[in-house]
Amino acid sequence: MTRYFIAFVLLAQLGACSFSAKTAERYLEKAKTKTYDVIVVPGVPFTEQGWDSVMKARVYWSKFLYDKGIAKNIMYSGSSVYSPYYEGKIMALYAIAIGIPKENVYAETRAEHSTENLYYSFHKSRKLGFQTVALSTDPFQAKQLRRYARVKVDRSVDLIPIVFDSLRLMHPVMTDPKIDYQQAYNKDFVPLPQRESFWKRFRGTMGKNVDKDAYK
Repeated sequence: MTRYFIAFVLLAQLGACSFSAKTAERYLEKAKTKTYDVIVVPGVPFTEQGWDSVMKARVYWSKFLYDKGIAKNIMYSGSSVYSPYYEGKIMALYAIAIGIPKENVYAETRAEHSTENLYYSFHKSRKLGFQTVALSTDPFQAKQLRRYARVKVDRSVDLIPIVFDSLRLMHPVMTDPKIDYQQAYNKDFVPLPQRESFWKRFRGTMGKNVDKDAYK
């Protein structure tokens, strides 16, 4: 798991499509001046072999933010898109297993694209009474969603991309807990590519398939 995690770290920091390490650190310093009612963490597909390095990084980063008092609550978002497990529920189970209190963990299970992760979670958060919301994910995805967050969701949404130097300090205590993943199983699962054409999926990636009545 460690070498895959390191490979992900290196990949996530490369290229113009990702926030630089310095930029991610700047976002974190800004976030430290606030306490958010909830942070949104987009999902990652899960298989019965266990969580992968991307999911592990996102969940542990959310724990870092919770432990630092930056986030009061965490909402993990994701439907069963490419595997028969609700991503939001799976990540919530892992979050509880690594020590985030159950009462501070939420799951959003309608989103099938990263834009929907943010849109649906934001509106579900507001429906639950949370006012201050931030998006927390890897630097690549955070940069891809920056404009969408401001233009299509709400200008108040802040970004807290993963700072890998801070996450690396957690390595000695980063475990791979066992969870009852059947709790997140979708018995009616059909893979997204079998339900939607390429172009409809592409529109979803661009935020064009959002159900604006969701969570209202």
